[in-house]
Amino acid sequence: MNHSQPLDVLIVGAGPTGTALAIDLARRSLGIRIVNKSDHAFDGSRAKGIQPRSLEVLEDLGALDSVLAGGSVYPLLGIHLGPLAAPWRMMRNRQPSADVPFPNTWLIPQYRTDRALHDRLEQLGHRVEFATELVELTQDTDLVTARVAGPAGIEEITARYVVGADGGSSTVRKQLGIGFTGSTDEQDRMIIVDAVTTGLSRDRWHMWPRPGGRFTGACPLPHGDLFQWMIRLAPDEEPVLDEARLNERIRSATGNRRITLSDIRWTSVFRPNIRLAESYGRGRVFLAGDAAHVHTPAGAQGLNTGIQDAYNLGWKLAQVLAGADPALLDTYEAERMPIAAEVLGLSTKKYDGIAKLDPSSLKRGKDEQQLALTYFGGPLAPADSDRTRALRVGDRAPDAVLTSRDGQRVRLFDVFRGPHFTALAHGRRAAHALDRLEWPTAGAQVKRIAVGSPAERADHVLTDSAGTLGQVHGLTEDTLLLVRPDGYIGHIATGDILTSTRTAVQALTPPARRRTEASPTAGVSE
Repeated sequence: MNHSQPLDVLIVGAGPTGTALAIDLARRSLGIRIVNKSDHAFDGSRAKGIQPRSLEVLEDLGALDSVLAGGSVYPLLGIHLGPLAAPWRMMRNRQPSADVPFPNTWLIPQYRTDRALHDRLEQLGHRVEFATELVELTQDTDLVTARVAGPAGIEEITARYVVGADGGSSTVRKQLGIGFTGSTDEQDRMIIVDAVTTGLSRDRWHMWPRPGGRFTGACPLPHGDLFQWMIRLAPDEEPVLDEARLNERIRSATGNRRITLSDIRWTSVFRPNIRLAESYGRGRVFLAGDAAHVHTPAGAQGLNTGIQDAYNLGWKLAQVLAGADPALLDTYEAERMPIAAEVLGLSTKKYDGIAKLDPSSLKRGKDEQQLALTYFGGPLAPADSDRTRALRVGDRAPDAVLTSRDGQRVRLFDVFRGPHFTALAHGRRAAHALDRLEWPTAGAQVKRIAVGSPAERADHVLTDSAGTLGQVHGLTEDTLLLVRPDGYIGHIATGDILTSTRTAVQALTPPARRRTEASPTAGVSE
């Protein structure tokens, strides 16, 4: 790459959020770089739960197979009360359905998630630049200039946009002067340890609760002999991290002298932060993931919320670089900040409940899975829009199994996969509108699906043999659904189908005949 030319996007931070964004932009053929302060990839288990909605995102980004291979479903909890251990189902393991292909939270240590994302990014021709630290950030109306310190010394990088995905201590956020509202309880500390463990069964996530909110927990990590240990300390207790004292501490807390930790791979002293950035960016610089919001560990929400930040921001950056109205980027904060605030409340409630030994705090359900999160009522999903019997604008578009003309089963998510929009026409009038719908040549393109009636310009003509669109999607009349590149419904038209869809498309795409000047590669679809 010729570094003298401005990049489209510079990403600071190569955890799950930053790398997911890099993948999304790379598959759109944008000019990107991704830098990371550490000299190697993260090597701990820290955020180990991938929620069903994130699994859908990872499938779209092409990283799902590696994530599934590196993890497993969660085991039952084993709550140790004196000499007894009571089994507790934290979450119900469900079977896949036509509309929810990945219904269960997936247990995988974060270092494997990072590895899967980094590998996928390399398949797209990009690598994380490790040991490269942001030093200074300046911007004007057209460009951002970042000074970074890397192995070769100081370098200036110019980019049209910069995204800070550099964690709770974000340098990007501090450079922008954006406040980080919330709290950190310095007296609430937890030791987290990844270690080979013997003397403990691997079919349970073990928990030894103690009065005052203290507990010791041990979660078996998939495909090996490692456990993630969590030890919540008393306010005046000193953390111990060496192997001998950790073993003694754990044996004392559990009452089990057979437990032995060895080959310690990673340790951390964790203080739960509960913070939300006062804004998600300034000018041409944006924040995502932990740089914008940090959570308690309860409920496995932080990493998943960050990945969805990236998934929301990526297509919008690409569209604006291709010539769409820059106001589209304002919708990133408007859509994602309320979600983060809601998730912060959920994870904090769960964490506080664990401290009170409230059993309900150990339960995990649809709120944690993030399948029901919606942008309804936001700037791209007005509350007065048309709706189906089951869906509103801004909702997640569910999967479905349809049938092609030659009798083959076709997953709707397979049609959605990629950096494009999808227009799904259900019924004759909608199919007619689908044929007449114009689409700009710049930016993300559209795939056209006709269900139940033929359309000359349709990429796929399908039938709803199983009735999923009627049962799950609520399509009972002529309807045109416009699905955004991030899998959320951008428009529902049941009345004046063509006119209302045209209006919705204008807010999401470059002008129909305007040639992009942002980048020679901006908006190219794979």
